[in-house]
Amino acid sequence: MSKGPCEACEELLQGYLDRELTDDEVSLAESHLDGCEYCRRRYRFEVSLRRYVQTTAVERMPPGLMEKLAELRSAGA
Repeated sequence: MSKGPCEACEELLQGYLDRELTDDEVSLAESHLDGCEYCRRRYRFEVSLRRYVQTTAVERMPPGLMEKLAELRSAGA
């Protein structure tokens, strides 16, 4: 049984948001998002959820933790 276009788009959504898709996959996801209100709403929800998680994670960190993480990240590079 083959997947419907919404199922295929759903499988690509996280990779699309993370910019990890091939050019062909990006084209497929974007063409579906252009024509499907349901998947566009899911996409907007995922974007706002990621923004919320990122904002709340930073706001709840103890002072200086972001700087320490940045130091550790650059030390590991």
